[in-house]
Amino acid sequence: MHGFDRPNLMLSVSPKEKWKSQLLAFLENKRGDAGIVYCLSRKYTEEVAEFLRLEGFNAIAYHAGQDSQLRRTNQNRFMSENAVIMVATIAFGMGIDKPDIRYVCHLNLPASMEAYYQEIGRAGRDGLQAETLLLYGLADLRLRRQFIEQDGEDQAHALREHKRLDALLAYCDAPACRRTALLAYFDEEAGPCGNCDNCLNPPKMIDGTPEARMLLATIRDTGQMFGGAHIIDVLRGAATEKILTRRHDKLGTYGEGAAHPKPYWQAVIRQAVAGTYLSINIEKYGALQITARGRAVSGGEEKFALREIDLSKPAKAAKKAKAPKREQQPVAEGDQGLLAELKTLRLEFARTRNVPAYVVFHDATLLEMARERPATLEQMAAINGVGPAKLENFGNAFLSAIAARSRGPRTGQTA
Repeated sequence: MHGFDRPNLMLSVSPKEKWKSQLLAFLENKRGDAGIVYCLSRKYTEEVAEFLRLEGFNAIAYHAGQDSQLRRTNQNRFMSENAVIMVATIAFGMGIDKPDIRYVCHLNLPASMEAYYQEIGRAGRDGLQAETLLLYGLADLRLRRQFIEQDGEDQAHALREHKRLDALLAYCDAPACRRTALLAYFDEEAGPCGNCDNCLNPPKMIDGTPEARMLLATIRDTGQMFGGAHIIDVLRGAATEKILTRRHDKLGTYGEGAAHPKPYWQAVIRQAVAGTYLSINIEKYGALQITARGRAVSGGEEKFALREIDLSKPAKAAKKAKAPKREQQPVAEGDQGLLAELKTLRLEFARTRNVPAYVVFHDATLLEMARERPATLEQMAAINGVGPAKLENFGNAFLSAIAARSRGPRTGQTA
């Protein structure tokens, strides 16, 4: 493997319509192979595993709500048996080094491009051909947005996470080679791979150069300092306070894109990001910025190929999805002492920062830490409620407390 490139992975993405038939079609020629199916919630994991077992597959569920002994047993089965499907949340995968995993399927949106890359990277470690499939839908997107808002971090962190999710959506909407789009996110360049769904079955493309130039001109004339929402408002001629205060209603492109609805321009922006005509600057709160390729379109040196956008069948409004509740399992008697120490440590951080204790970690997160006893930052990151910022700020301190307690026998237990 060179850099981030994994040429043996076949990349596919599809809107989620009927997940059962889509999953069965993906697995049709893989009954003799081992693979992973990732799901967003514990309940969904159990549902999918049961469905696959009824269809004759050797499918196992794996998630953080299971007894630790059951998880070890299931992990051992996956490592030792043939043609096993591990249906799992992201709790599964750390430290897994099974070289002959032939496929990874996501039935829900991952959290980010980084998470997606890490999770599909568990397939094909032997260097042989492996397949990936990502199914994405509106309900998944709503849940991911909710998770970000409920993470408890500051607004700047939430905005960065939203923009990382935007980058993943742009990848899902990529009109050309997916490997090119994936590697571009990690600042690497590659030509068409010939081994992804878009290369093998190219979507219908039209000339979107006029719309792209309109979009690029608006981004340029507003100083490359704004995200997609403001750019679209300018294009569609909105009279927002932000536009009027900055006199963006005086720009030459103001209102020029009013013939197209907001979802159309959102799709154009996603495709422009996926095609490396634009980049999303996470550090500047998701500002859209023009790349060298985008400047070539603006200068008339290159055309902009657009995947045809069909808005004639708008998606039905999805019911507001509720984030899955954490399972409130009691800790074992031997874990009560550790839980008390973790709460004391949390209180110290809270007092130092002059914030409520729950801002550091919720009780449910400490309960899970006491049960799971993570030993590494990677394992800590799999605990519900431990986001990237909390992992960086508190992870090592809580790991040290857990390690100190874990070196001796648990209360009420023999060594």
